[in-house]
Amino acid sequence: MRFTYAESMCDPRQYAPLAIAAEEAGYHSFTVPDSIAYPETSDSEYPYTPDGDREFLDGKPFIEPFSLIPALGAVTRRLRFTTFVVKLPIRHPVLVAKQAASVAVLTGDRFGFGVGLSPWPDDFRITGTEWKSRGRRMDEMIDIIRGLTRPPKNAAADAPYLAGDYFAYRGEHYDVPSIRLCPVPRKPIPILIGGHADAALRRAARVGDGWMHAGGGQAADLGAALARLAELRQEYGREREPFEIHVISLDGFTPDGVRRLEDQGVTDAIVGFRNAYAADDQTLDHKLTALRRFAEQVIARVGG
Repeated sequence: MRFTYAESMCDPRQYAPLAIAAEEAGYHSFTVPDSIAYPETSDSEYPYTPDGDREFLDGKPFIEPFSLIPALGAVTRRLRFTTFVVKLPIRHPVLVAKQAASVAVLTGDRFGFGVGLSPWPDDFRITGTEWKSRGRRMDEMIDIIRGLTRPPKNAAADAPYLAGDYFAYRGEHYDVPSIRLCPVPRKPIPILIGGHADAALRRAARVGDGWMHAGGGQAADLGAALARLAELRQEYGREREPFEIHVISLDGFTPDGVRRLEDQGVTDAIVGFRNAYAADDQTLDHKLTALRRFAEQVIARVGG
């Protein structure tokens, strides 16, 4: 089991010392969420709170992930960074490919690209993107991002940087002429699909390098999602391919629980130590103590 430290909507000055401490304590990864803006008026509901309320997001600081991750990568050496998750269809795929490639290069391939749809029509209105076609566009975007960020076929091992191969795409929603990006990472960027709907699980099984669970619900809900995911991976003939499964679960906080998650095929446990839906009143020292205590009591005992 690998462990991912989750902290967000906090004083931005806390990110760097928390990332350094997480790496030193033995965490494998650090999640970075995505939020563009908060609307003054909206009737949209949040899917991961019991009553659909999302007022807890109003006035909370979100640093844009393609900006934050390189900054944290510069003060760490081993820690991986995973977006949790970037709202892909409200962006343009070529620009996202450039951003993702740049982040992967600057961090030395310590980047897992978690992507999702966005549950709110507001995000699409404010970015001038279409809501109804979001799923089909996301499928095309994944193809374009992979094509543009893929390492070149014939690259010298000692090259200081790599230029990608030329890539063109013509789909229902995007038409990209033959172009290439420079630089591109030395390894393919893992694309991790977020979402609990059957369409999201199907997309993860069909084209994803992994799946990201957003938490909420009961343990049985996670078990059902994992079983469905396994079923779909077999349906698409991908059950033997490498596949990451990132989850938020109470089982991730005890050694016995971690072993239960491992038995279910989970590869990465996402852990945080405060209620993200409440105001952040914890000091940096408090957060550092919590992440180190967990590392001593759980990570060290299960060999994460």
